[in-house]
Amino acid sequence: MSEHILFLTGKLAEKQLHQILEKMQPEFTYTVHQLGIKVAALMTTDMICRRLKETYQADRMILPGRCRGDLDKVIQQFGLPVERGPDELKDLPLFFGKEAHKPDLSDYRVKIFAEIVDAPNVSVDEVVERAHYYRRHGADVIDIGCLPGTPFPHMEAIIRALKQEGFTVSIDSLEADDLLRGGKAGADFMLSLHEGTLWVADEVETTPILIPEIHEDLASLDRAIEAMQAKNRPFLVDPILDPLHYGFTQSVVRYHQVRQKYPDIEIMMGVGNITELTHADTVGMNALLLGICSELEINAILATEVSKHACRAVKEADLARRIMHAAKQNNMLPKHIDSGLMALHETAPFPYTLDEIKELAGEITDPSYRIQTSTEGLHIFNRDGFHSATDPFDLYPKLGVENDGGHAFYLGVELARAEISWQLGKRFNQDEALSWGCATDLTESTVDLHSFKPAGTTLKKN
Repeated sequence: MSEHILFLTGKLAEKQLHQILEKMQPEFTYTVHQLGIKVAALMTTDMICRRLKETYQADRMILPGRCRGDLDKVIQQFGLPVERGPDELKDLPLFFGKEAHKPDLSDYRVKIFAEIVDAPNVSVDEVVERAHYYRRHGADVIDIGCLPGTPFPHMEAIIRALKQEGFTVSIDSLEADDLLRGGKAGADFMLSLHEGTLWVADEVETTPILIPEIHEDLASLDRAIEAMQAKNRPFLVDPILDPLHYGFTQSVVRYHQVRQKYPDIEIMMGVGNITELTHADTVGMNALLLGICSELEINAILATEVSKHACRAVKEADLARRIMHAAKQNNMLPKHIDSGLMALHETAPFPYTLDEIKELAGEITDPSYRIQTSTEGLHIFNRDGFHSATDPFDLYPKLGVENDGGHAFYLGVELARAEISWQLGKRFNQDEALSWGCATDLTESTVDLHSFKPAGTTLKKN
């Protein structure tokens, strides 16, 4: 017996909801109930409890995505599962597709080593502060980067402080003396040993990351691997990822060769040579690099945030590793798993056509302005008119807000957001900040659907 779902909606959305459900041809049966309120987004759970008189023998109830209030009240009153649908009706098919399978992003395989590249020039307290920042963004290991020819008298103090704070620590240098000091101070990993410096691994219990003694010399790397295997010591291997136009493609081939020859060893990839040394947005780079790691079972990366354009590299790598792991575990493409790596564009930026927006505008009977976007541009409308443009400045003379500074400011902000969304191909929702995925830290609090949204700055009364 198929599931029967009750959809609650408002007057303006009722017709469109019917059309979408008919096109979906879902396996479930359904009832659409218009609750007597014009705009579905203004519906609250208190209204539902007061106005809904029957549940039409439904097995489940779907509310508008922006419906506010406590769902538990509705569940308790009507005795059936209740959930919010998508914010936009056009996303309903995707909503039910996602519901059938929601990949788990709590798991991952790749460890992120986040490097503090200038540790000799940074105080102990500052290093600990940066370490907490990296851990908040997903780092598993804090890498302490030494600088050639630069004294590092407080190395041991930094490592001890980080260990006391519960961090896993690596020491990063090509100088054997630095690595020996770091290992004796309690570092968990040391980057990097090669065939000529393997003796350091005999002096400390620290896990080494092995590199070729001479760049691209996999034979020396083979000998280092065999030596560590003979000692039955844990280790990682880094064949070295090169920058674009300086051997990048061939370096990817090296990783593939090492994995084919050694199917069971642990491998690290230093992704900074791409994210730091390519002036392009790092979100896509991290997605691709972590995809390569997933395919080749590379379970550690070394990430940096030195260049200003790479200031979210660790956070992006964290989400990318989770998405790639989920895709691999579920035998699926890394699509429609999470939108956090879609910083500049979206898969469905314009849910409504211009004709559909005009149809909605024809139902409006109040003076409040609504703003929406379509492939044609920006559209603002109320009961008194419908206006379209691609430049917000072209709309200002038509809005009649010359003597209302607060309203003019509000509409200016919203139209600017709409213009950015239209230009980039992003989803625009009036009264909501634009979403930039994991490329930014949120500057506005997440909307709490249990409560009413507070009045905006221009609407508050002094």
